[in-house]
Amino acid sequence: MSESLLEISDLRVDFGAVTAVDGVDVTVAPGERVALVGASGSGKSSLAHAIIGLLPGSGRVRDGSIRWRGTDITRADEKQMRGIRGKEIGLVPQDPMSNLNPVSRVGRQVSETLVAHGLCSGRAASDRAIELLGEAGLSEPARRARQYPHELSGGQRQRALIAIGLSCRPGLLIADEPTSALDVTVQRRILDHLEELTKELGTALLLVTHDLALAAERADRVLVMSEGRIVESGPAREVLTDPQEDYTRRLVAAAPARLTVLPPTEETTDSESAVTEEPPILEVSQLTKEFRIRGRREVVRAVDNISFTVGRGRTTAIVGESGSGKTTTSRMVLGLLPATSGIVRFDGEEVATLRGARLRAARRAMQPVFQDPYSSLDPMWTVERLITEPLRAFATGDRTTHRARVTELLDQVALPASLAHRYPHELSGGQRQRVAIARALAVEPRLMICDEPVSALDVLVQNQILTLLATLQSELNLSYLFITHDLAVVRALAHDVVVMRNGRILEQGPTDRILNSPNDPYTRDLLAAIPGATAPQPAEATEDTEATEATEDTEDSESSTLPELSDQPH
Repeated sequence: MSESLLEISDLRVDFGAVTAVDGVDVTVAPGERVALVGASGSGKSSLAHAIIGLLPGSGRVRDGSIRWRGTDITRADEKQMRGIRGKEIGLVPQDPMSNLNPVSRVGRQVSETLVAHGLCSGRAASDRAIELLGEAGLSEPARRARQYPHELSGGQRQRALIAIGLSCRPGLLIADEPTSALDVTVQRRILDHLEELTKELGTALLLVTHDLALAAERADRVLVMSEGRIVESGPAREVLTDPQEDYTRRLVAAAPARLTVLPPTEETTDSESAVTEEPPILEVSQLTKEFRIRGRREVVRAVDNISFTVGRGRTTAIVGESGSGKTTTSRMVLGLLPATSGIVRFDGEEVATLRGARLRAARRAMQPVFQDPYSSLDPMWTVERLITEPLRAFATGDRTTHRARVTELLDQVALPASLAHRYPHELSGGQRQRVAIARALAVEPRLMICDEPVSALDVLVQNQILTLLATLQSELNLSYLFITHDLAVVRALAHDVVVMRNGRILEQGPTDRILNSPNDPYTRDLLAAIPGATAPQPAEATEDTEATEATEDTEDSESSTLPELSDQPH
């Protein structure tokens, strides 16, 4: 019998007439860390779900074999799989909010796994659940065990899933994009802790991710998937520094590790000085926002006396981890939240004092692009109706001109006109975000507020969207207020950076200066937290190396008491 824990041979997985996994071979040895890397739709999650018998819908294993500790489990029945799933092979799924029961307390969900596998029951299971939550890095685990998922931050929910995945001390843990919804600093803390736990327990790790830099940093061996096949494999550092396949080179080029920080040039400095002579399109002065905590007399200052500007035709990025106040700031700029104090001026006019036609004109000139296009696009509307929505809202043109404008806008965001009659669920994530950008452009705004617009996308699609935004800015002289938690994205797009933490601005200035010589330790920590930032450079680099994956923990750590502070778009 092989020494491998897991052996997959010539596996093929179909969803109806579509082949998602096409002749894949994978082995995982005891204690080994293997990363399965690929862009969205490459088949990596289908492979992971096939291993534990959780293929959704019409998914089925057509050919090949899956052997666990030498036993073929390819066509094991549900009873057999229940004995393996959770107990011998653990799973940490991607989206904790979708994978935790919203009406069950967190501690109960951990203890359910223990009870289901007969490890303990009753009070012993409850006590053990608290211990496991503490092991997973949750502070005050007894308190967290009594809370519901919506009362935890994204990072805390992810730790709860890690506690469930490791509760039965499995031989293998499958972590499917375990930090894709988290900001880089939280991501680093959770992956560090996961690494410590798996080493301590001797658990092998199969890490499923679309970020090659993250994989190279966290795995011993990397398997690169594309269109259902393994196109390249090898030791992690070798694949990162000397990729053999064109597809792998594209993943490397788009990875966050490619944060190439260049010293400011003389031309850059001169151009920045020249820009300051023209009045900025947006001025934020001493802006403050306070929220009351339900059931208490206390207030939380989510934004604390901040000031910054956005130049005409330029991009100012607000950077910070979850709960830093960056999204609250963007909502005050848009007039969606009233400020407690301070002033927001758009094109020289104070936004809070605008009424009637002047307010409508300002709102037309400032358009948002939200993080999750699937949530911000009405699923019952076609692409054409979605894009014409702002035209109808501002009573611009008629049906004929609307159709012509849709064709023009789709071309502008590099989408075919044939998509006009499709619905959001019929589009990829990148296509949906392009539709969201087209909708924002429909009424010809001068300022676009982009709230984490690429954090829900894989690195290759991120690269395309960032390039599109830069092209549109050049062609239309757009100004961007860009909200993000990822400094690699900032390097690709922004002229100026504002670094926020706990509602305050720690430092701000030109992008080159902030990324080359950050003054504040927190900024240095954000830079260090980018996956692969210290990794050796690949043999061949491209201009695409500045695009990045952004992952985000989109909720404040006390979302239960302060829902208004959530970074989740409405």
